[in-house]
Amino acid sequence: MFYRLLVRPFLYCLSAETAHHCAIFALRLVQAVPGGLLLLRVLFRVGRTAPVLALGQTFPHAVGLAAGFDKDATVFPALFALGFGFVEVGTITAQAQPGNPRPRLFRLPSDRALVNRMGFNNLGAQAAAAQLRRLQRPAGSVLGVNIGKTKVVPTEQAIADYEASARLLGPYADYLVVNVSSPNTPGLRDLQAVSSLRPILLAVRQALDDTVTARRVPLLVKIAPDLANDDITAIAQLANEIRLDGIIATNTTISRDGLRTPSSEVQAFGAGGLSGAPLKQRAVEVLRLLRDQVMPHITLISAGGIESVEDVRTRLAAGAQLVQVYSALVFDGPSLPSHLARGLVPTPR
Repeated sequence: MFYRLLVRPFLYCLSAETAHHCAIFALRLVQAVPGGLLLLRVLFRVGRTAPVLALGQTFPHAVGLAAGFDKDATVFPALFALGFGFVEVGTITAQAQPGNPRPRLFRLPSDRALVNRMGFNNLGAQAAAAQLRRLQRPAGSVLGVNIGKTKVVPTEQAIADYEASARLLGPYADYLVVNVSSPNTPGLRDLQAVSSLRPILLAVRQALDDTVTARRVPLLVKIAPDLANDDITAIAQLANEIRLDGIIATNTTISRDGLRTPSSEVQAFGAGGLSGAPLKQRAVEVLRLLRDQVMPHITLISAGGIESVEDVRTRLAAGAQLVQVYSALVFDGPSLPSHLARGLVPTPR
């Protein structure tokens, strides 16, 4: 209530990207103040949880934060203190890059959606690795790392680019995600074709095994909702063939169908990926299709349009082991993860 009445109106006076930077600054400030993380844990206390066994490890509960919020791995301790069961940092590229020109992030409040064309803006894998070494996270927390292709790297050199990121970041990841589904890096989505995706995933798997010898880092791929069903089936078959550990479904969409926001306003935003409530139906369709196709050992993480406990339960019933939120955090505020986590705990009889 406090967020909706006081904080959100203030943030909405700012551009979406400026508001995001304010949120990051506030979380970094809390991390720097002695006792700040403890205060967050008290304010956003989850209490009893429903743990989930997935990817060979125990997650405190099923609700995590999708990549895109903590791009440079600077505030994940504070995000865990808000009550997330797991946090995925990134997307991180091997080389630092500024991303696309601003403005590049837009709110659609009437649709509870965002449009972004950030373009993987980040400080690079070396800088992120330094943050992951420096910052501490609570015992039992699960941290994912999402990697993408550097924009200036030619497509024919994509494998080496992903390998470089995997070698630098794999030692700090509880799981690693290959992102080939953002619409904001030219040519990236073409890498979802099985003929291109297979050598990337095999090379990253080998890089992880060569770099991290004390344990096996689970490897996942993140796919787009705009793929045809036949292409999704082909990726599921590839995952079975190479014994991939998991699939995240889905990333943002380039579709603008069914929006309440006036079309003139949507067109003014320009290109970019749409996230939030409008993805709900397609995200569930993709999830169910994957569950029917992949082997039982493959973990499915559902993302796209998750806003309520009912949404989480729907995804779990449709075959997901875990879920991720992002856009709903913008509209509902920092109490969202603890609220969702508490809602998943069975009521004692």
